[in-house]
Amino acid sequence: MINFSLKILDLLQPLFRMLRMDYPMMRKILEVKLTMDGRRTPTVFASNVSNKRKYGNQFVKSLFIYVLYGLILIPFIFFGENYIFQISIIFGVSMFILMTSMVSDFSSVLLDVRDKTVLHTKPIHTRTISAAKIVHVAIYMSMLTGAFIGIPSIVMLGVQGISYFLLFLAEIVLLILFIMTITALVYIFILRFFSGEKLKDMINYVQILLSIGIVIGYQIVIRSFEMVDFNYVYDFSWWHIFIPPMWFGAPFELFLNGNTSYGMIILSSLAVIGPIISIGLYYKLMPAFERNLQKLMESTEKSKQKRRRIHTVLERLFCRSKEERQFFRFSSIIMAREREFKLKVYPTLGLSLIFPFIFHFNYLGENSFEQFSNSNMHFTIYFCNIMIGVVVMMLRYSSKYKGAWIFQTAPIENHSAIYSGTLKAFIIKLYLPLYTLLAVIFIFLFSARIIPDLVVVFMTGVLLTLISYKVVNNGKYPFSEAFESAQQGGTTMKTFLLMFAVGLFFLAHQFFSKIDFGVYMYLVSLMLATVISWRVVFKVK
Repeated sequence: MINFSLKILDLLQPLFRMLRMDYPMMRKILEVKLTMDGRRTPTVFASNVSNKRKYGNQFVKSLFIYVLYGLILIPFIFFGENYIFQISIIFGVSMFILMTSMVSDFSSVLLDVRDKTVLHTKPIHTRTISAAKIVHVAIYMSMLTGAFIGIPSIVMLGVQGISYFLLFLAEIVLLILFIMTITALVYIFILRFFSGEKLKDMINYVQILLSIGIVIGYQIVIRSFEMVDFNYVYDFSWWHIFIPPMWFGAPFELFLNGNTSYGMIILSSLAVIGPIISIGLYYKLMPAFERNLQKLMESTEKSKQKRRRIHTVLERLFCRSKEERQFFRFSSIIMAREREFKLKVYPTLGLSLIFPFIFHFNYLGENSFEQFSNSNMHFTIYFCNIMIGVVVMMLRYSSKYKGAWIFQTAPIENHSAIYSGTLKAFIIKLYLPLYTLLAVIFIFLFSARIIPDLVVVFMTGVLLTLISYKVVNNGKYPFSEAFESAQQGGTTMKTFLLMFAVGLFFLAHQFFSKIDFGVYMYLVSLMLATVISWRVVFKVK
């Protein structure tokens, strides 16, 4: 694989020399980097890592996963000849998959600070080092993209013809260049104005936002079209220029359907101009980027007294014993600082935040706002509780799980304080802020009449947290297992069943809401059940 990649690269040697690159040195750097890549495990394989050593380039072996991902593009190929709708969806999905992989698997390549100590001490121009980085990423992105679009491309060739196929391949090349350079430019911007620690957090947040963005993106793209006689009709609006998937859909409509409207011309131009401008900016800013990478080697953590005071108030308010307060603080720190935990959990929190509004938009598409505000659509807030089972399960896992021996060696009098403190930290630090935000928005949309229902849903969430703990975490120390074991032991099935428990609470709420003062009776019974269950489960031993 290494020799094949380098031989393909040799064909582009005149281009690199024209850009004033030291091609022989860049080739040698790439050869070493590609050889070392055999030791790296890609994110897509993270849940299948075993203790046994794996030989060979794990990224190449992971390409089969992307072949399966690519199958989701095939149904869109049969959407008739409304190319801008069809291709916008295809490129929207492709951008999500490829950009997620770019951020999760290749950020470490763009932000490799080892070059600062190894290569920058040698007589090598920074332009050559930066070019080696971007070509290194381009090689793997090309392989990943080839695996992802391989089968769909064959289907396109058979269904839509050679012109459609060749235009798609040309735009995929532009898409890869655009994704790589835009990601690098975002990192350049962050490093220019923020610290290295902030960038590490940003990478985490980008991965989280991309996971959430796919759901929002589908809604935005689909709502750009109107259904007329069971056909999607497109009307250009100025804000469409900020949606890259529509850039790449426009050339199909322009060249294959002969749609020469000014909107199609503008969007088609952006499909070419956007990647070219991003490449030019990256080339221009490469030296500054390399200089600012020094920030990644600096620690900027500072004590924040104000935040500590808030933590102290929360601990004393919600925790009964000193030990429980200690584990409340410990769990809060883990949930706030551990990047891998946030990467696993925060996308779930984000999806539970936006799902209610997706249903709201669908309802508003067919009804007036007055009908909406007087409806029972506020019950969609139960989507916020669906994530509880998943997050409570993830409280078992940590990237620093080997330090869990401290739970057994520390002089802890009441071991139930470990679990109760952790669950209270989850409720106060993760669930309550998210639920409060949703509740405030819902009160604004539906008026104060829904406040009793909102209190019921919150108490349901607290009780469901306890039920989830008994189902998926009973007897397991928090943060004591590796993330790789999260898919083992039937835990996924248990969390899936907990989602049905949310549905049962919803049905019970609906039943009592039809009885006079039924909501208040249901609320009192939930509060009693929660208090008694909490005391029974976490009784002092």
